[in-house]
Amino acid sequence: MKTDYLVNITLPELTFYLFRSVLKFYLCAEPVLQMFTNSCQYLIWIFCPAGSQMGQGLWRIARNQQLQQQGYSGPGYLSREPGRRIPANNNVSNTSHRKQAQGGIDIYHLLKTRKSKEQEGFINLEMLPPELSFTILSYLNATDLCLASCVWQDLANDELLWQGLCKSTWGHCSIYNKNPPLGFSFRKLYMQLDEGSLTFNANPDEGVNYFMSKGILDDSPKEIAKFIFCTRTLNWKKLRIYLDERRDVLDDLVTLHNFRNQFLPNALREFFRHIHAPEERGEYLETLITKFSHRFCACNPDLMRELGLSPDAVYVLCYSLILLSIDLTSPHVKNKMSKREFIRNTRRAAQNISEDFVGHLYDNIYLIGHVAA
Repeated sequence: MKTDYLVNITLPELTFYLFRSVLKFYLCAEPVLQMFTNSCQYLIWIFCPAGSQMGQGLWRIARNQQLQQQGYSGPGYLSREPGRRIPANNNVSNTSHRKQAQGGIDIYHLLKTRKSKEQEGFINLEMLPPELSFTILSYLNATDLCLASCVWQDLANDELLWQGLCKSTWGHCSIYNKNPPLGFSFRKLYMQLDEGSLTFNANPDEGVNYFMSKGILDDSPKEIAKFIFCTRTLNWKKLRIYLDERRDVLDDLVTLHNFRNQFLPNALREFFRHIHAPEERGEYLETLITKFSHRFCACNPDLMRELGLSPDAVYVLCYSLILLSIDLTSPHVKNKMSKREFIRNTRRAAQNISEDFVGHLYDNIYLIGHVAA
């Protein structure tokens, strides 16, 4: 017996080989030996390198025994080279020899077989009911849906999926309410909307002109305002510049807000989430607060009569809330305004406001935070 290769055997390999030999001769129960043989396959991957002679020898022992129990082999194999195997019995047929040759595998073939078995268990969406397949694909974004179309072309290119993507990202477009032209596709529309949004974020005027040239938006301030109100992919800095220039669009955008039964600070936060406040005080900020005050009073006429508030009084309260937000949240202000001071200062400007109402305004800013963040 040749033992020159034992020089390169590591301690884990030698221990494993001895332990395997002892169990092979002393365990009489076949199920126990089979279970141990299956465990050996995983231990060989851990302790024996794939390229070592000892690792290949141990793998042949475990694999040959498994093939014998499955009825694929005769007396056994005699190994000459790592890549060749010959049957010990010359009477074995060529068909049996091919099965045995296929059975003699190394680590690479093992991993390849395991990978193919995993792929067999992958769910094919085309075999599922269409409703279930569309529900699964509806959770994908546009990029993943394009990749899915390489596998399930008929499913991933369905118009309902792309229509849902368009309307979930751009809630309102004029083209939604029109009869689609010949050759219309929601997938193509999604690409145009995405291109137009990127153009708007670079140059707002060019972006709006792009939407109009493609028939996506009508040349109407109300339609443009609805598009802005229902879209969240537009850059807020570019949008602020555009609204400052297009006051007609700003007027229609303000009227789309519904502040009914909302507390004043919460309504102001919602307003500034859609129409971002400027970083500095100026004419544009005064315009925004004025438009918000009139809209808030129009949405809450009963509350205004009950509290005795007018649009001018709401305007004063909004300015006070913005100043209080800066005072409480700015790290540069060391001496924060107290609740008593806020009530006193606010009631000086608007004497008809009750002290309790102004106190609730202070509590809201103190607990929730800035109204124009």
